[in-house]
Amino acid sequence: MVEECFTKNDIVLANRPDFIGGQRILSYSKTTMGSVEYGELWRNLRRISAIEFFSTSRLTSLFSIRRDEVNILMRRLHSISSHGYAKVELRPMFLDLTSNVILRMVAGKRYYGEDLKDNVEAKMFREILEEFFVHITMTNVGDFIPILQWVDFSPHLRKLDGLSKKMDMFFQGLIDEHRNDRERNTMINTFLTLQEQQPEYYTDDIIKGHILVMLIAGTETVATALEWAFANLLNHPEVLNKAKAELDTQVGDNSIEESDFAKLQYLQCIISETLRLHPVAPLLALHFASADCTIGGYLVPAGTALLVNAWAIQRDPKVWDDPSSFKPERFESGKFGAYSLIPFGMGRRACPGDGLAKRMMTLTLGSFIQSFEWDRVGENKIDMNESRIAGITMCKHEPLELMCKARRNKLFS
Repeated sequence: MVEECFTKNDIVLANRPDFIGGQRILSYSKTTMGSVEYGELWRNLRRISAIEFFSTSRLTSLFSIRRDEVNILMRRLHSISSHGYAKVELRPMFLDLTSNVILRMVAGKRYYGEDLKDNVEAKMFREILEEFFVHITMTNVGDFIPILQWVDFSPHLRKLDGLSKKMDMFFQGLIDEHRNDRERNTMINTFLTLQEQQPEYYTDDIIKGHILVMLIAGTETVATALEWAFANLLNHPEVLNKAKAELDTQVGDNSIEESDFAKLQYLQCIISETLRLHPVAPLLALHFASADCTIGGYLVPAGTALLVNAWAIQRDPKVWDDPSSFKPERFESGKFGAYSLIPFGMGRRACPGDGLAKRMMTLTLGSFIQSFEWDRVGENKIDMNESRIAGITMCKHEPLELMCKARRNKLFS
C-alpha cells in the first residue's frame, strides 16, 4: 500500500495539511520547502536544494566543514579521556556537532561549543531554537476540529506568534549581515544571488524559511540517529569490534576522508540497520490528498491526511528476518525491497538531505570508533526504550551515557 501511495498516487499525496501552528505561524505562511503546497514554488525550492545544497559535488566541497567540526568534538572528548576512561553523555555533543555543521553551511557561523556559552548572539539563537522544538511538538485542537480553528484554548498560539517574530528578526539579521559580506560560501549568499536575478520570487521570507527547514531537518535528526547507533554498538560489542577492525584495516591511523567511505562497507551496514530499527521519524511527515484517489482498493477522499508508519514497516516480520534484532549483516548482500526501508520517506516529498545525513553519520561514527575505546557505564545492557514524549523524532528514553578512552591517533599526537 505504501508503494501504491508513492507511485500511482504520489502527485495526489504530495501536499501537506494546513495546520495553524507548524504550517502557518512557523513556516512563513506555508512557503518553506517542507510546508508549501505541491506546485511551482515547491519544485523550484526542491531543485535549488538538490543542485546548490545537496548535490554530490556540493556536499563533497563542504567536507572540510564536517571534518573540522568532528575534529573539534574529538579534541574535546580527548581532553577529558586522555588519562583513562571518562563518563560522557553523547546526545548534547552530537547536537552541538550537527547544529554547527548546518549553521556553517547556511550562514558561516558557529553557535555551539564550550567556547561559545557566553556569546550573546549564540545564546540568543540557542534559546530560540530550543523554544522552537518545544512548541513544534504541541497539538492545536483546531487542526483536528475545524470549527474551533481560531479558538486558542491555551496561550499556545500566542506563544507561537511571539516565537515566530523572534525567529524572523534573528534570521533577518543574518540575511542583512550577508548583504554586506557577499564573499562567504554559504546558503544565504546563494539565495541572495538568486534574489538579485528574481527579487519578486526569492524574497527574504523564502530565504528565512529555507534557513528554518535546514535547521529543523538537519540537526536533531542526525544527532538522534547517532545516539541510537552508539547505543546499539555498545549492546553488541561483536559489531563494534568488527567495525573497528574494518577501520584499522582500511584507514589505519590516518584521519578518515570521504574517499574512504566506499571501503567502509560494514560501517554503512551499521548505519542502514540503525535507521531500519530506529527510524528517527517513525511516522513520516504528514501527506495530504489533493483529490480523490484509490489506495489498496479503498476510496480515499480529497482532504484526507496520510500517515506512514515507517517504524512498523521496517520491523515487519513478513519483510525482515528476525526484525527486532540488530544485525547489520542483513545489508551486506544489498538486497532489500525499495519500499521496506524508508527512513527518509519516499516519492516527491522524500527528504532531500539523506546524502548529507549518511555522510555525517559515516564520518562521525567512523572517527569516534577509530579514535576512542568505548564501553558501557555498568554491566547491564543499555536501555533501548524509546521516548514517550510526543514529538517529531523518536529519541532514547534514557540519555546515552558511555565510558570513553582515547586511542592512539595522529589527530591527538
